[in-house]
Amino acid sequence: MVGDYMERYGKSLRLDKLRKEFGTLVAVNDLTLEVKSGEFVSLLGPSGCGKTTTLNMIAGLLTPTSGRIYVGDTDITDLPPIQRNVGLVFQNYAVFGHMTVYENLAFGLRVRKVPDEEIRREVMKVAEMLELTEILGVKAGRLRLDEMQRTALGRSMITKPAFFLLDEPLSNLDAGLRSTMRVELKRIQRELQQTIIYVTHDQIEAMAMADRIAVMNFGVLQQYGSREQLYNHPANKFVANFIGSPTMNFIDCTLIEKNGKSYLDASDFQVEATNLADTIRKHATGSELIMGIRPEDVYVSRQAKGADSIQSEVFMVEPLGAKSIVTLSIGKILVKSIVPGTFKADLGERLWMDFNMDKLHVFDSKTEQAIF
Repeated sequence: MVGDYMERYGKSLRLDKLRKEFGTLVAVNDLTLEVKSGEFVSLLGPSGCGKTTTLNMIAGLLTPTSGRIYVGDTDITDLPPIQRNVGLVFQNYAVFGHMTVYENLAFGLRVRKVPDEEIRREVMKVAEMLELTEILGVKAGRLRLDEMQRTALGRSMITKPAFFLLDEPLSNLDAGLRSTMRVELKRIQRELQQTIIYVTHDQIEAMAMADRIAVMNFGVLQQYGSREQLYNHPANKFVANFIGSPTMNFIDCTLIEKNGKSYLDASDFQVEATNLADTIRKHATGSELIMGIRPEDVYVSRQAKGADSIQSEVFMVEPLGAKSIVTLSIGKILVKSIVPGTFKADLGERLWMDFNMDKLHVFDSKTEQAIF
C-alpha cells in the first residue's frame, strides 16, 4: 500500500540564501537549509522568528525578496503554488465541514478531473492508512479534532505531494490529544517515508518528532541539527535557553586564577575550571562569561560531597509527581535542580549543590556564542 506512494513522495528540499523583507523589516534573513528526502524537519522558534514566513515562501504563497528554493535539483522559486506539488496542512485544518470525509479526501483528485473509479481506489487506500474507513460517510463538521487532522492530512496526501508543510497543526488540541497525535503523525511519516517541514513554537513537539530542528530567531537561523546536538551542544545562549524544560541555568561569571588553578567566579561561589581555562581564553572575547548548566546536571545533597560542593539554601520546591524542581539560592544567584519526587526539602533548608562538570556550558557574555 505504501509502495504506491513512494515514487513521488519524499523529495529533498534546499533553501539557498532565502530572504524576505517587508519594508524595513527583514522577516527571513538569508536562510540556507537543506532537508533530506524522507526527513522530518521542524522550524522552531518564538512568534515572529520567521518560521511561518519561510513556510509560505516554500509553498509559493509569498514571493522571496531574494534567494532560491529547490526541490531535488529543480528550481521552484518562480513556480505558482499549484505547480509546486506541496501538501499544506494549517493550524485550523481547513477541511470542508459540509462535505463527508470521503468527499474531502476526493476533492483534490476531482479538481484534477481524475476518473471516478481511480478516485475511489485512491480514497480507500488513504482512508485505510489513516484509519478513516469507518467514518468516510460522516460530515467533516461532526468529526473529533484528531479525525479532522487525519482528514486534512489525507486530503493532501492523496495528491501525492513532494513533501508536506505543516503549520502548527496540533496547537488547537488539548495536552493529552497533542501527545497522542504527535505519535500518530510520526507513525504516518515513517510509513510513507515522507518529507515533512513542520512549523512550531513548542520545543517539546519539535524534540519529540523531528529528525533535525532548525532553531530561528528574528529571521536568523541560530542552529540546525539533531535534538541531541541542540540539547547537548547548543551553538549559543538563545538555543540553550529555548531547548529544554525547565530551561538551563545561566550564571554570570569571570575566569580567575588562584593558587595555580583556574576558577569560574560567580561572586557568591566559584567553580574550578582549570582543565577548561585554555579553551576559554582561546575563544572568549573578554573576561565576562556565562556559565550554563541544565537542572538535571545540578546534584543536591544534605552533606558536602567534596571540596567543590557549594552550600545553598532552598528557595522554592515545585513537586511534579515523579520528580520535583528545587530552586536553590546562593547569595543573589538562583539555581534550579531536578530531584526525585521522593526527595523532600523545606524552604530555607541548607543543602549542598554540585555541578556535573562534564555537562557544563560556557558562553561568551558579549556575543552569547558557546565556547563549549
